[in-house]
Order: sequence, then structure tokens, then C-alpha cells
Amino acid sequence: MARFFIHRPVFAWVLAIVTMLGGILGLLNLPISQYPEVSPPTVRISATYSGAAAAAVQNSVTSTIEDAMTGLDGMIYMTSSSTSGSSSISLVFDQDTDPETAQTEVQNKVQLILSQLPDSVQDAGVRVSRSTSSILMVGALVSADDSYSTIELADLLDTSVEGPVQRIEGVGSINTFGSGYAMRIWLDPDSLFQFALTPADITSAVEAQNTTVAVGALGDAPSTSAQQFTVDVTAQSQLRTVDDFRNILLKTDNAGAEVRLGDVARIEIGQESYGGDARFNRHNAAGFAVNLSTGANAVETAKRVRAALDGLKSSFPEGVSVEYAYDTSPFVELSIEKVAHTLVEAIVLVFLVILVFLQNWRATLIPTLAVPVVLLGTFGILSVFGYSINTLTMFAMVLAIGLLVDDAIVVVENVERVMEEEGLGPVEATEKSMDQITSALVGIGLVLSAVFLPMAFMSGSTGIIYRQFSVTIVSAMALSVFVALILTPALCATLLRPRKEDSGIAPARWFNRNFDRMTNGYLGANRRILKRPFAALVALAAVGGLVWVLFTQISSSFLPAEDQGVLMTIIRLPDGSTTAQTLDVVEKIENYLLDEESEGVQSTFASLGFSFSGSAQNTAMVFVKLKDFDERKGKDELSASAIAMRANMHFMQTNRQGSVIFAQPPAISGMGSTSGFQMYLLDQGARGIASLRAAADDLVAAAEADGRVTNIRGNEEKDRTAMRIDIDRQKASSYGLTLSSVNSMLTTIFSGTDVNDFQMETELRPVIVQGDAPYRMQPTDLFRWSARNSDDEMVPFPSFTTINWESVPTSLARYGGTLALELSGEPGAGVSSGDAMDAMEELVAQMPGGYGVAWTGISYQERLSGSQAPMLYAISVLVVFLCLAALYESWSIPFAVILAVPVGILGALAASKLFGQSNDVYFKVGLLTTIGLAAKNAILIVEFAVELQEKGMKLVEATIEAARQRLRPILMTSLAFILGVVPLAVASGAGAAAQNSIGIGVLGGMVSATVLGVFLIPAFYVCVRKLFTRNDKARS
Repeated sequence: MARFFIHRPVFAWVLAIVTMLGGILGLLNLPISQYPEVSPPTVRISATYSGAAAAAVQNSVTSTIEDAMTGLDGMIYMTSSSTSGSSSISLVFDQDTDPETAQTEVQNKVQLILSQLPDSVQDAGVRVSRSTSSILMVGALVSADDSYSTIELADLLDTSVEGPVQRIEGVGSINTFGSGYAMRIWLDPDSLFQFALTPADITSAVEAQNTTVAVGALGDAPSTSAQQFTVDVTAQSQLRTVDDFRNILLKTDNAGAEVRLGDVARIEIGQESYGGDARFNRHNAAGFAVNLSTGANAVETAKRVRAALDGLKSSFPEGVSVEYAYDTSPFVELSIEKVAHTLVEAIVLVFLVILVFLQNWRATLIPTLAVPVVLLGTFGILSVFGYSINTLTMFAMVLAIGLLVDDAIVVVENVERVMEEEGLGPVEATEKSMDQITSALVGIGLVLSAVFLPMAFMSGSTGIIYRQFSVTIVSAMALSVFVALILTPALCATLLRPRKEDSGIAPARWFNRNFDRMTNGYLGANRRILKRPFAALVALAAVGGLVWVLFTQISSSFLPAEDQGVLMTIIRLPDGSTTAQTLDVVEKIENYLLDEESEGVQSTFASLGFSFSGSAQNTAMVFVKLKDFDERKGKDELSASAIAMRANMHFMQTNRQGSVIFAQPPAISGMGSTSGFQMYLLDQGARGIASLRAAADDLVAAAEADGRVTNIRGNEEKDRTAMRIDIDRQKASSYGLTLSSVNSMLTTIFSGTDVNDFQMETELRPVIVQGDAPYRMQPTDLFRWSARNSDDEMVPFPSFTTINWESVPTSLARYGGTLALELSGEPGAGVSSGDAMDAMEELVAQMPGGYGVAWTGISYQERLSGSQAPMLYAISVLVVFLCLAALYESWSIPFAVILAVPVGILGALAASKLFGQSNDVYFKVGLLTTIGLAAKNAILIVEFAVELQEKGMKLVEATIEAARQRLRPILMTSLAFILGVVPLAVASGAGAAAQNSIGIGVLGGMVSATVLGVFLIPAFYVCVRKLFTRNDKARS
């Protein structure tokens, strides 16, 4: 192949240009994201059982649905939560499961058992949905001077913002924080008793009189021949104002006196729901969360949302502005930008290395030209596979820089050597050189591809992450080999010129003299080593021991924690706390962040009544946006983790109401709600909820004392005291009352009933009937209400009801049908997530009672990643061995290459240990890269040694000569790769933790594989050849 293109350079250029054009087209269509879609498909089942306690919901609804979820293909685990009046079940599926298929299967299972659920649950409906995409950004409409109330801002958000943003390309859905307008009808029990009315009468009257009826039309066909017009006829239209509702007629007595709604209720335009107000930087606000649709371009979608809101600003009243309280797109954009800068830096450094060694701009230009061809071609392949530009594929590109120039460097260096040593012209030298190194190029390409190929077949979210690297690097390597066999020889034949002796500038001559001196010293050292080659095997054993020790000492994690420029504050007050009490804590948090941490905090957005586990008066969330990375650059005390740690310490010491936890977002959106770990404590011994909660309290106390875990949450929920209304059925029946009518009345009084809608300007708003606040504040207020029996007599509630108090669980959780308690937490200072998880498992194992641990979310994926790693390493080394065996047509020679691998692994582990890195997914990729590169160095020496032996040279002389000839290309390619990953190892700012994790490991591995490898590889080769030659002679 090479000879063909040496004589047809234009053809080679045409292929290169076509490859680049294809890559440019693919690059323009590639979406941008921080990570690919790595969160597993999740299907959620939700049901409403109004008025039922958590235990009743679990027994009647949750367990029935759980029992039906058997035989689902690809389901990994199932969790459920039963709270007062609602049931929620989550089913997590394997990554390879189609989400739509999973949802359909779950829907079919639910339909089969729907008739077994309580009637009210069936009437409300059981909803089956796929989990929504992760939150892209949280914005807010803010009244900086507080001239607009939260309800006015929420209404503006509902009417002006929600629709336009929802229709933007890339937006999956929009959720609002804050409540819009509603017609609120507040009932007075005394007035109702006076006029012998009940809440059911009110809802019926509103339903009947607030409606639009289409009667027909005057003059509609068939019509008389004289008819000259048609007119639509309506009998009644929807009510619009408070006065319209006040005038709803409820009853007329025999004397003709009318009772209207205004006589028995207070009517106002109020909020649809209360206790869910929002605040931005201590000012009134209404918030909205934008969810990214699957496969959408995060950066472009965020730009479109911002552009749309900029266009809407002119329609907002004066004093109302749009602010962004939480936005992941700048971090994504900065991360990609940082890696792109790293890519450019790597190319420049590689160029300088080649120039220093070859000292010839023509020779330097040839490997450099391979870079755009291979990189653009790889982008084209990524587009074909449907991948995106994300931090993983960009990291793979940076790694590929050093790999792809290696092939071109090997070609150019060998052509230059042949021209210099044998005095041949460029064309003849290129032909001879390609005959010598084609098999080595193919071998290196096969080995590096073999190292990364098994990654593509790993399962789970880890498999998706590995696949990004695998496809990118294997594509780049394949293209690199083709460029080295097609374009590079053509360029060598046309661009290179014979070098005159002692030519070059003074620094170049100085470099060559010293390099020759170093080469002579290297050969002398090798001759001494090869006198006792088996000593190298002793050194290898020592290396193996060190590798084992370091492996056991390096902590494990899934992904490094990144400073994403945002924090989340989870607030949970004791059960029974009011919205006013929650607001008081929120204000303290706002004051601390905006006053005490003003150097690092840009804004806060608080949503009252909201939490990841549901809505309640005692919960709230505060989204904290930090200042830009440039403003915090070089100040470790202003990092997200540092601010979160100080805030947690402050409120641990000063807050006595419930818990306040500051946490970073999860490393991967959609896998958990915060950073750290997520687990379930399982009641495997069926000891009951009281024992489980006691065990959880003991576990949390032991974990906090251990020191490896902090900020543990989930055990705060205790049984709460509830007022139970006992209805004496016999008395109720004797008074002529039905149980269903009494229960319906209680629901309207305490929860409110959504009757229908009314027209407010151009929008429809709900009409809600509920007991007025003064008549539902105290337990005895129940006795102010009365029911009407079948004889139209008013029966006071004290006649047939009594009040009792009981302790009820606020929520009940299960994992796989087993009673459980969900716990989450974070690693202690300087502790990896893997060590924190180990600590929790150790502590649970020490507890009496047979309790177990089940990991969920990102913690499950971390455990899966750790269990797959040994198999991944083993398969990679095995595939490399098989490729080499096929290449050399020998079972023995590959051992000489494989023995070099531990040397590189030692350097990677030592560097990671020295710089405090953990054994995460990125490090594992770096380790595999080190395996391939260590093998590559060995191939360059072994390939030439085998060839020289075949020409009649003795083993030791052939090995020393091969080491001499290949030292320069090994140092060139290794130094090019090392300097290529230096920008990763020293990166700072957005996405730096991931860059450091992969860069430091690879850097250490390559330094070790090069510095130690060049001395040990020749000895390994001699040992293997001698051992297997003796065995062959013994057998013969």
C-alpha cells in the first residue's frame, strides 16, 4: 500500500482532504454536552390515595403494584416511597434497555392489577412516566424593589414565560416555582349552619352556575326561506369576577329569600397553592426550571432560552427582571473550552518535541499534518455513531494527539535514518523504510486498539463512559495507521531532502552531540544488564509487588467531584413546622451566603415548600450560584467544596431547627440529586419500622464518629403525631348520614376541592373551595362544622365524631419490596466516595439485627465500575497478547512485550498516590492507555530485534542494535505523548478535576514506561528468547 501512494502523492492528498471535509461536516452537527446520556432508564409509577396514611398507602397501593412488577426485562432495582395520600415507585433499568419499551411493559403490568387498587385510587388514575431529563437551568422573575408580590410574578411567569420557553428547540419541559392566581372560596361553618348548607352544596352550586353552555344558533340549518342571518346562542358564560361568584345563588326559601355564596363564604382572588413562594437575593421572585430534552445540545439550548427571555423583557413591567440562579451550561461550555485549549496546547508541545529531535522543518511538518486529518476524521466517525462533543470524547482526543503522531514520527524518523546511514534519496529511502516498519505500525495500531476495544463492551453507565473513549481512540488509531501508510510516506518522498553532514544551527549540533553521548551511555548500560538478563525478572517481581501495594492503598471513587459553580441547600425543619418558621431559616441562610460568603457567592434562589422528596411546609431548597471561575481562580477557599464545608459547619453550630445541608450537584445529572453517596438500609430481619429507624440513628452516629463520612441525612423523619377523626358509624347512620358524604366534606374543609375554572383576562384559573383559615387551625375547630342528613337536618360533628391522637410514620420506603430507609451522605475531608461507601458497609455489617445495604444512583454505578475493572484489565492484556501472537506468529515473543506493562502501571499508580488522586473511571482509562503505550515502546524494540535475528545476528547483538536504532523514536514518541498530556495534569478551573485525574495517571505511567522500560525491555526480550529456546531444545 505504501509503495502505491509514494508514487501517487496527489491521490494521498485527495483522500486526506475528503477525510477532513467529512470530519468538518460531522463536527458542525455534533451536539455539545458535559457527559453523554449515562443515567440508566428510569420509569416512575405514581398514585394518589387521598386521605390515607402512609401505612395504608403502602399496604393497599404500593405493595400491590410492587408485587406486579415481576418478569420485567432488564430491571436492575426497584424502590418505593409511601407518604400520606400518595405512592411513588421507581424502577431502574439496565442501560441497554429501551426507555419506551420499559415504560410500555410497566404500563401493561399496572393495567393488569388496576382493579385490585382502592376505588379512589382508580378514579384518580395511576400515572406511569419516564423520568424527565436533568435540569439545565433555573431562572427567576425578580422584583428588585419588591413592588410586585410573588403571586403577581408567578402569574406573569405563567402567562408570558412558560409557553414561549416550552416551545424552544431542545427544551424538554419547564417547571415553575411559585403559585398563580385562583378564585378562593373560604367557607364559614357558622353561616353554613345558619342556612342549613354544607360544603357539598357550595361545590355543586359553583359547578352548576360557573359554566359555559353552547345552546346552538338562531337561523341554523334547516332554516326558513326568508331567514337572513344566523347568530350563536349561549345560555350562560363562565364567571369572571369576585362579585360574580358572590352572587351565585345557593337556595331560596318559601318566603322568597335568597341565600347567595357571599352570605356563607369569603371570596377572593388568591393563590392556587400556599407555602410555595420563591425568593431571589432576598427579594420577591417566581422561579422556573428548564429541563433539557434527550439528545439536545445543552449549550445551544441555553443560548436559545436566554435569547427568548431577552426578547420578552420588553413586555415585562418596569422593575421586573430575569435572573439565572442555576445554570449548568456555562460549566459545560467552559469544560469543553478548557479541554479544547488543552488540545491546542498538546499539539503545540508535540510540534516542539518533533522539531527538537528532527531539527528539520520539513520533517516536523509531516507528523504535524497528520493531526488535523486524524482529528477531523475522528469527529466524522463520532457523528456517524451518534455521539456528542463532551468532556469524555475531548479527553480521548487529547490522548489521541500523542498516539496519532507516534505513527508519523516513526515513519519520518526511520526515513531520515535510512537516508543518513545508507545515502539513499527520499523516494528510495521511504520505500525501504516502509518495508522495515509497516508491520510495526500495524502492530502498534492493533495493540492500542486492542487495549481500548474491550472497554466498549462494559455494561452500565461505566460502559457508556468507557465507550466514548473506546470509539474515539480506536477510530483515531485506525485513521492514524492509514495516514502513516498513505499520506506520510507520500509526504516523506516529496518533502524530505538528504541532510548534509554537520549541518544545522549550533543548538541543534549541541543537542545531537549530547544525544549521541547519552545513546552510547545507554548502550553501555544495556550491555551490562544483558550480561545478567534474568536480574530484570527479579526487578519485575519487585515492580509487581509495588504495584500490588499501591493498588491496595489508592482510594476508589466513581468520578471526581467537580466545582460546577453552583451549590444546593436542603432545608428540613421538624415535622409540623410552619411556612413562617421555614422562611425564617431560609432568611438566615440567605444572609449568611450573601453577607459572609459574598466574595464567592453571586446569588441565591430559595423555593419554599420544595424538596427532592416532596412538598411540605417544613421543607425548602436554596440554589446558590457562585461567582465566575475567573473571579475565584487561584483561591481554594472560594471553591464550591470549601464554601459548602464552611456553610455546613456554621449552621451545624448555629441552627437548632431541623437540618440544613449544603451539597454540590451530582457529578452526572440524572444520577442522584446531590453529590456523595445514596444507599438504602434494608430491614432484612423484618424487625419493623421502629427498629429500622433506631438502627439508622445508631448507624448515623457511628458513621459521624468514624470520620470517613459526613452530612448523613435521611434518618430525620420520625413518627409524627397525627389527629385522627374517629367517625362513629352507628351514630352517623342513626342520624341519617353516609360515611362517603362525611369524608368528602372533611376533604373540602381541610384540603380544599378544585371545582372548575373561571376566566381571568385571557386565561383560565381554578376555582377552589376550602374551609376558611380561622376554622381549621385548632383541633376543636372540627366541632364547629355540621353535616346535613337525609331529613335536611343539620347534625353537628361532635354528635358522631371524636378526636384521638396517634403516632404515624410520615413516609415508608422499600427497596425491592423489603422495608428500608433511604440514607445519603458525603465523604469526609480528604476521603474518597469509595472509602466512604466502604465505611458504611463495614458499620452496617457490625450492627446486630441482620440489616443490609443496597446502593442506588451513582453509588450503584461506582460499585459496578469497581467490580468490572479487574475483568477489563485482564481482557485488555489478553487481547493485546493474542494480537501480538498473531503478528509475530509466535506464542513466546508477545511475553517480551507484555512484561513491560507492569513498569508503566507502577508509574501511573505512584503518580496518582503522590498527588492524592483516586482510582476512578478516568484513572482506569489512563491505566489502560499506559498499558497500550508501554506495549508500544516494547514493540518498537522487539520488532527490530526479531528482524535482525532473522538476518543472522546473535540474540544479544540484535537486541542491543534494535535498542540503539529505536531509542530515538521511542524517546520522541514518548516525550511527545508526555508533553501532550501535561496540560491535562496541570489544568485548573472548570472541569479540572477530571483532567487531572486522567492526566496525572497517564503522565506518571509514561515516564515510568519510558525511563525504566528502555532498560528493561531488551532484558525481557533476551530472557524470553533464551527460556523458550531452551524449552524448544529440550522438547526436541
